[in-house]
Amino acid sequence: MIVKRICNILSTLVLLVLLAVAAMILVPMLMGYKEMAVLSGSMEPTIPVGSIVYVKPLDDATLLEPGDICTYTLADGETMVTHRVVSIDPESQTLITKGDANDTEDGAIRFDQVFGETQFHLPYLGYIAINAKTPTGILVICGVLVVVILLNFIPAIIDAGEEEKKKARQATSSDKEENP
Repeated sequence: MIVKRICNILSTLVLLVLLAVAAMILVPMLMGYKEMAVLSGSMEPTIPVGSIVYVKPLDDATLLEPGDICTYTLADGETMVTHRVVSIDPESQTLITKGDANDTEDGAIRFDQVFGETQFHLPYLGYIAINAKTPTGILVICGVLVVVILLNFIPAIIDAGEEEKKKARQATSSDKEENP
């Protein structure tokens, strides 16, 4: 039946997309990367807003070189920033960074503020990571799950309805044969 085939195809596509997104988020985490969503345009066009950056934690900030992209914490200890390294001063154990889209350099960043080196990014996935934690995001996730479940049960419901109609037709035709 065509409805069953369409439901199976749609269900498979939705599940494949969900698996692909999950793999793009989880596999790097399993490899030791920390993922972070990009909230500002300071690194555009290199790293667009809404991307997820994957950062490899560093124990030694002296391994960074000018031109590398690093992620560090601000003085508040909570806010993370991802900018390009402009210069490194091993003597004072600081480095200077600058967002690609910014006109001015950031202040000196102490080596102990450096979290790690940004290895790569995936555009748009940051929007998912950011919004998945909001009430709307949770609602969307639940909606997708309901759609997947419905796509799997609709063919069975339709088949059951057709089976009942078939039985009713058979009962009607057997009644006609018995009562001529």
